[in-house]
Amino acid sequence: MFEAITLVCHAQFNDSITQYVRLSASGNLNRSNNTTAYLLTNDARYSIRNKRTTLNAVATWLYGEQGARLTNNDFSATADFNLYPDSSKLYFWGLANFTSSYSLRIRNQLQGGVGAAYNFVNTPAAWLNLSEGIIYEASRLNTADAEKNQYQTFRNSLRLAYKFVIRNALTFSGTNFWQPALGNGSDYTIRSSNSLGVKLNTWISIGTTISYNRFNRTGSENLLFTYGLVMDKYF
Repeated sequence: MFEAITLVCHAQFNDSITQYVRLSASGNLNRSNNTTAYLLTNDARYSIRNKRTTLNAVATWLYGEQGARLTNNDFSATADFNLYPDSSKLYFWGLANFTSSYSLRIRNQLQGGVGAAYNFVNTPAAWLNLSEGIIYEASRLNTADAEKNQYQTFRNSLRLAYKFVIRNALTFSGTNFWQPALGNGSDYTIRSSNSLGVKLNTWISIGTTISYNRFNRTGSENLLFTYGLVMDKYF
C-alpha cells in the first residue's frame, strides 16, 4: 500500500559511488485552548547499486494523536530491486511490501509485484520516471463488515516519480501512484507524496512534505503536511 521507491537520481551513482543512505525525521504540532494535535514521521532508506542492479530498502513509521485520540499509527517496509539489461532508459523492477495503517483501517497488508520503468530524464539535476506493473495484494482490514475484512487481489500499479535539483541547494521530489484492482475500477488506491528540500550542507537538509493517501476499499483517506530534517549521503 505504501511501498516507496527510493528517490535517487541514478546519475548520482558512478564506478566509485555505489551506495546511498537517507534518514528523515519530521512532523507537525497544532495547539489550541482545548486540545493539542501532533504528527511524527520517521523514514530510513538504503540503496546499493552496480552497473546492472540496484537494491533498495525503505522503512517508514507515522504516528499521530489529536487530544487523547489516536489518529495515525502507520508502518510500512519495502524491499525492491531494479534490473538494467543495458544502458538504455528502460529497466525492470520487482518489490515486496508490508503495511499496517491505523488511519486507513488496514491491519496488515502484503504486496509483491514486477514491472517495467522508463527514465525520460536521468541526470544529477533532474530525474523523471514512469513505471507500470502488476502487483499481488493480500490484506486484513479493520472494518465493520467481517466477511470483507480479508481479501486477495491483483492491481495495476502506475507510478510517476520525479526529482529536480536547483543550484545543488533546492530539491523538488515526489512519487505518485494510481493502483486500481484488475476487473474492479471502484477498488483503487491513490498515493501521492511530494517534497521540497533546502540543503544546509553536503548531507543535511530541511524539508516539507505533503502527502495524500486514499484506500477506496475502506473509504479511508488522509492528507498530511509535515516538516523536518533530512540527512542523506552517497558513498
